[in-house]
Parts: sequence; structure tokens; C-alpha cells
Amino acid sequence: MEHIFLTIFDVFNFGLLVFLWWFTIKYYKTLPQTIPTHFDFDGKADNFGSKKYSYLMPVLAAIFYVGFAFIVRSPEFANYPVKITKENERAQFLIMEVFMRWLYTLVTLIFLNSQDYMFRYSVDENAKPKVPMATSIFAVIGSLIILFIVVGQFK
Repeated sequence: MEHIFLTIFDVFNFGLLVFLWWFTIKYYKTLPQTIPTHFDFDGKADNFGSKKYSYLMPVLAAIFYVGFAFIVRSPEFANYPVKITKENERAQFLIMEVFMRWLYTLVTLIFLNSQDYMFRYSVDENAKPKVPMATSIFAVIGSLIILFIVVGQFK
């Protein structure tokens, strides 16, 4: 059963990656030559660059996908907050495999949100992000807290 769940997670994450590439390619031609490449805490663009920078998010997401895929396929190479023993090995590896997939989902959703905001801001300086960056960061931090609690239960 766990293999089916992990496979569904993998397919979903791959779908997010494909969607990010599709989204970027679809709207690339409509972008102005100069687009915002960085935003301050107020959501205002403070750095601009060529529209070629719009491919940065999909490229990073693809690199992360390969890296995360390597880690979940080779759990013995990951860094764990507890000592791995014969008794807790299976539980710790499963926790790590699920968490790494979840973390990739969050990162890709942050990239998608940032990409969408960058594209919309390129044509309308009054655009707002659909999900505030603070919410995204708290989702990652909250996930880490939950991870450490769960890992601690299976020492």
C-alpha cells in the first residue's frame, strides 16, 4: 500500500514539474522583454532582467526533482536527526521518503506561485501574489516541525 501512495506522490510531483514548464512556455511569448526577477518584502519588484530569466524556476524545479528522486531512491545517503538502527530503519526511511516528496511539492508550489506572480506583475504593477510568501515559508517551517516530532516518535 505504501508503494502505491509513494508512486501517486511521485506522479503528482512530476505533474507539477510538467505544469510549471508548460505554464512558462505558454506565457513566455506574451512577456515584455524586461521582467521582474526579484521582489522585496512588500511585493514590489526591486530587480529586473531579461525575460529569459523566466526559465530559472522550471530549471531549478527540474534539478530539485532529480536531486529529490536520488535521495528517496537511496535513503541510506540522507541525513537523519536520529541514529538509524535495525529497529527504526524502516520507519525512518519511510518518514524520509514521504517528507522529501512533500517538501518537493511545497517547493514546486512556491515556484509556481512566484512564476505566476512574476508574469502577472510584468504586465500589471498592482498585481498581488495569489499566496503570500510568508504563508509559503510558514508551510515549509511547519512541515519541518511536524517532521521532527514524527521522527522523534520512531527513534
